[in-house]
Amino acid sequence: MNQYSMVIQWSNEDQLFLVTIPEFADRVIMPCTHGKTREEAIHNGEEVIEMYLEAWQAEGQSIPEPRTLQVV
Repeated sequence: MNQYSMVIQWSNEDQLFLVTIPEFADRVIMPCTHGKTREEAIHNGEEVIEMYLEAWQAEGQSIPEPRTLQVV
């Protein structure tokens, strides 16, 4: 299980739950995935996190550190 944050938001326009990963925001176009249900969005978000981590590691790139999301 990864320790990265996921923000799940409903989009009336798309009629989907959109997933944003705050730690990846400066490196990946957001939202990075979606789902028809909250559960599907979470599952897809987990897959995207793993995909990016594996790709960055294979390419020798730095990997963003998980952090606690600060809500203001």
